[in-house]
Amino acid sequence: MRRPGGWWRRKNTPEKVETYTRWSFHFFGVCEIGGIGLSTYGQVGPGLATVLSLMVVVHAAVCMATASRALDWTLGRRPWPARRLWTLGAVTALLAIAAMALVEHGPRGSEADSAALGVFVGVQGFGVGVLALGVHDRRRRVMGLVVGFSAGAGLVAFALGLSWLAALITACALVVGGAFLAFTAVFSVWLLKAVYALDEARETRARLAVAEERLRFGRDLHDVMGRNLAVIALKSELAVQLSRRGRPEAVEQMIEAQRIAQESQREVRDVVRGYREVDLEVELAGARGVLSAAGIVAEVTGETSGLPAEVQSALGWVVREATTNVLRHGDAKRVAVAVRKSEGRVVLTVENDGVLDGTGPSADADAPAGAGGSGLAGLRERLSVVDGTLEAGTVRKGVFRVTAEVPLPPHTPATREVAP
Repeated sequence: MRRPGGWWRRKNTPEKVETYTRWSFHFFGVCEIGGIGLSTYGQVGPGLATVLSLMVVVHAAVCMATASRALDWTLGRRPWPARRLWTLGAVTALLAIAAMALVEHGPRGSEADSAALGVFVGVQGFGVGVLALGVHDRRRRVMGLVVGFSAGAGLVAFALGLSWLAALITACALVVGGAFLAFTAVFSVWLLKAVYALDEARETRARLAVAEERLRFGRDLHDVMGRNLAVIALKSELAVQLSRRGRPEAVEQMIEAQRIAQESQREVRDVVRGYREVDLEVELAGARGVLSAAGIVAEVTGETSGLPAEVQSALGWVVREATTNVLRHGDAKRVAVAVRKSEGRVVLTVENDGVLDGTGPSADADAPAGAGGSGLAGLRERLSVVDGTLEAGTVRKGVFRVTAEVPLPPHTPATREVAP
């Protein structure tokens, strides 16, 4: 059974911001109903208040539906909702005219006029705010939209009987209210798009970091094979020439080429399976660089030098695999790597935040070791060679930790602090 609020925790940061933005626009509709529609019950009788409230409810519902579709358009998920925008503009204009008609031809009294005039200004203000979401070149056109509705409201109010001063005040009130709601809506959409752009840039940096790691692997493989293949080619060519001349040295050259080829096979297997000796400090520096390139704060502390080569190799692979998992899973902002000696053992911990429900490095825990090993299962296999152990799991909400322990042989030389 899923825990309450689990659907929220499963969202990444841009999705949370998008949900918050959508709720904000729907909350605008709730504010319109409560602040304009229901407030009329305290100003006029139940009959007129019900009519005015129903007008506001209809307008708020159209605003909510239009805002949702316009937000999808701004995020590039739907085509421009022209029909919905025209519908909202028409509904806003008709309800505003109806409210102003009630001011002039409805029940008399200052409270009734005030309630109807509040609906007249309110529906246009909220309508302009939502219509701004569907405007292309926003800055000038949004201002034009606000000024156009305000001028139209003043003219309609004057045409239906309001004095020129009252019509001017109504237009100015709509300019202020409409501009505030319009630019609030535009800013919310700009902020949402900026969050998505930043998240996309972060993913791009992560992919580039992984690509850089692959290039490093390619360089290692080239270093192993390039020279050996060149020597094999030269030895083989020399053997051919000697053989054509009937020289007995041709056999020695072929034997040497065979030896180099067998040595190359072994070295390639070592590279692919990660059994080459690794300098732990180099791996820590590489992890720091890869994580920083992905926009993640990396803190590396502890002791590295003086450890046996086989221990450094095993722990170096843990650092490499844990770094890859951080880039592939979750939404980490900070990673802490610590190496310390404790009671004849060296302990390596890699801790990261931003783990989402159902994801994270634990997803690799049961990955098959296969050829060369993969995931946490492969790490346990490598550590078992040096009698080491590995623990991985969530230590607290949103935080994942990988802990590797390897026993040290007696009389291990003193170690030094890793450079920050």
